[in-house]
Amino acid sequence: MSKTIDLSKTVYELCQDEPEIIEIMKSLGFDSIAGPGMLKTAGRFMTIPKGAKMKGIPMEKIIEAFRQNGYKILE
Repeated sequence: MSKTIDLSKTVYELCQDEPEIIEIMKSLGFDSIAGPGMLKTAGRFMTIPKGAKMKGIPMEKIIEAFRQNGYKILE
């Protein structure tokens, strides 16, 4: 069964459902997401697309990383 990731959900919601997402995001350059304080504050309103825009990380790169880790992307 493939895992899905809904890009409309907040980072906090996604990480609650799939803790593995934290490591994938760290590998993409979202270093601060690993801190519990950051996840519980900014993560509650930040989505992956918003974070990607802020960090200047192409969504194509993020989507490819999640696919390589067995995720189906819901946009």
